[in-house]
Amino acid sequence: MSNPSQKTNRRNFIRLSAGVAASAFIPATLSSRPVGKWKNIPIGTQAWCVRKQMAQDIPGTLAAVAKLGYQGIELENAFGKTGQEWHGWLQTTGLRACGFHHRLEELRGDQLQKSIEFNQAIGNKNLIIRSLPRETYESAELLAKTAETVNAISEQLKPHGMRVGYHNHTLDFKKIGNEYWWNLFADQTKKNVILQFDTGNASEMSGVSVTDFLKRNKGRTVSMHVKPFSHKNPDAFLGDDELDWQQIMTICETVGGIEWYIIEYEREAFPPLEALKANLDNFRRMRS
Repeated sequence: MSNPSQKTNRRNFIRLSAGVAASAFIPATLSSRPVGKWKNIPIGTQAWCVRKQMAQDIPGTLAAVAKLGYQGIELENAFGKTGQEWHGWLQTTGLRACGFHHRLEELRGDQLQKSIEFNQAIGNKNLIIRSLPRETYESAELLAKTAETVNAISEQLKPHGMRVGYHNHTLDFKKIGNEYWWNLFADQTKKNVILQFDTGNASEMSGVSVTDFLKRNKGRTVSMHVKPFSHKNPDAFLGDDELDWQQIMTICETVGGIEWYIIEYEREAFPPLEALKANLDNFRRMRS
């Protein structure tokens, strides 16, 4: 049984989907932007958004994601299935693998070859480190050691046509000395190491400017988690949040090096697939 707040959230979603209050969900800058400005960048989503559905029905969930209009999916769990099985499901739905979120230990030692083989099977070349131990963000020495490890992984992946990357959370924007951890990591890793920028996670740190980091680390934002952020309405969808998406997309497509936009919505106010559909529609509207 749903409670009154859930009913209210669903009514809000229906209004959004139907376009009854469309003007409230479209950024004010949209009407003044020239048509045809944006590059043809594919749009995927993160499988974390539908992890509960995946645990029950992988092929059905992939088919549902594809039906929403997404072109790719970034995995974060194989659910014990082989790369060949995932390849078959992706082929059937037409979705492309645009990344895999790995634990660091899955990219080291004997596990690295297994990870390479799995990603080869699904056609993915972006192996993204999903997180690091908390203490890594407190120590310049641990930062340097981590960067050295990631650089070594980068060299091992290169013959396979693959790249390693790292996905930010909020702690990446703490400072060591006078510089942000994220920038220090960027400076100490090879240029082909992907800095997968999560707009929502970054914005949780007070004083952080998404656009400043994207401009500062040119060519490194090969993929980006397109995640809304709003202080006023934490459940806001893309376009109704407080981020300047026009500027963010402009930087990504001029100096950022973007190859994939990956929409991620982690709030639980709406059913996952409905939320992914609404956010995709809004993002496309901002790019139309």
